[in-house]
Amino acid sequence: MISWWTYQQLRSGNPKTRQAAVARLADSGHPDSVEPLVFALKDAAAAIRGAAVAALARFQDPRSLEPLLQRAGDPVAIVRSAVAETLGHFQAERSLETLTGLLGDPDGAVRLCAARSLDRLGWHPTDADLHRAYALATGNLGGVADLDADHIGPLLEWLERGPLEKQLAAIQALRQISDPRLSGWMQAALQKDSVPLRLAALEALEQLADPSAYEAVERLLKDKASKLRAAAAMSAARCDRKRAGPILAGMLKDVSWEVRLAAVRALGTTGDAGALDSLCRALQDMDHDVREGAAQALGRMGDARAIQPLVLALLDVQSFVRTAAHHALVRIDTSWEKTAAARSALPQIQAARTHREHWISESAGKLLEQIQPATEGPALTLLLELLEDSNCDLRLAAAQALGELRDPNGASGLRAATEDKDPSVRQEAGRSLAALG
Repeated sequence: MISWWTYQQLRSGNPKTRQAAVARLADSGHPDSVEPLVFALKDAAAAIRGAAVAALARFQDPRSLEPLLQRAGDPVAIVRSAVAETLGHFQAERSLETLTGLLGDPDGAVRLCAARSLDRLGWHPTDADLHRAYALATGNLGGVADLDADHIGPLLEWLERGPLEKQLAAIQALRQISDPRLSGWMQAALQKDSVPLRLAALEALEQLADPSAYEAVERLLKDKASKLRAAAAMSAARCDRKRAGPILAGMLKDVSWEVRLAAVRALGTTGDAGALDSLCRALQDMDHDVREGAAQALGRMGDARAIQPLVLALLDVQSFVRTAAHHALVRIDTSWEKTAAARSALPQIQAARTHREHWISESAGKLLEQIQPATEGPALTLLLELLEDSNCDLRLAAAQALGELRDPNGASGLRAATEDKDPSVRQEAGRSLAALG
């Protein structure tokens, strides 16, 4: 039997005295402790109410169930959390009803305690609403495919204060909800420290293609993390293609091949004619994946001005770059080999016949067979014409190719080229003349 003195302590004006009394009752293990602990459930101090709730879990006495259920509506979250935890020790229908209600509590800790207690009691969701509420309470959002705006509150709480895995899950769940505020939430997430979290937010913004998000995304184009720069490239293009174009072109000089590849792919989606020159230069990138991506992007753009550089990309040492270039050419013009742009690449192709790399020399031979029959005259005529082109690089390549061709009929053109205004052309023309004997 609990003494009169114990109740006096529970009524003390000193919170520490009341707290100590609750602790002694909890440790007593005697059934008579249940009633004074129930009395303590009405204490003015939330900490003491919570301690009394936790103490009652040790006794699991049916007399305490109703008072505990009443405390489920306590104004202080720490008490409600204790109630949710303690009710998991009571196998009663009313416990289940209260706990399922607590799955929708405004406080995340209360929701999680309720979910754990329901697990302890062997409970399983009986309908879609309870399934969603349980998923939101535990943070296991991956399997929830039919969330709606009514569940935004808990998701935002996870995104704001949850551990990293819960924040990531919240972003994935929010992406399934049609809400005009989503872009703002994702832009806010871009300011967090976690790289995976910012990557997830960038992916969501790419999907939204919201012009108002461009400036927030643009800031990440210079982030120190290469993965973020790469992800931001595509997101920026989707948010504002026109504004992103010049910045993406500059990213083709990035030290990371992943960033350069992302920039190439993003440029290919802008439809900006100004990106053409940048993509053509990317066909000479040191990384073969970037060269392949540039060829694919040029094919999507469909601009005939890319034919000549793409023809030269058919000489690439990597087979998949050559394949990408061929597909791009066919996409631009099914008769690309008959175009003047293809003919203008003949000097470089002819020069590549003697390249030390087998695949390049072999590809050059095949290209000459493809392109020469489509021209109006033999290769010699074309090369002589190119010796007079305004582009000194083409004149230089033509002079070199005539030396490789070793056709005496090219001597007159080469002699004229020895007086070219460019010293490199004059020097190459002299060497080719010497080669003709």
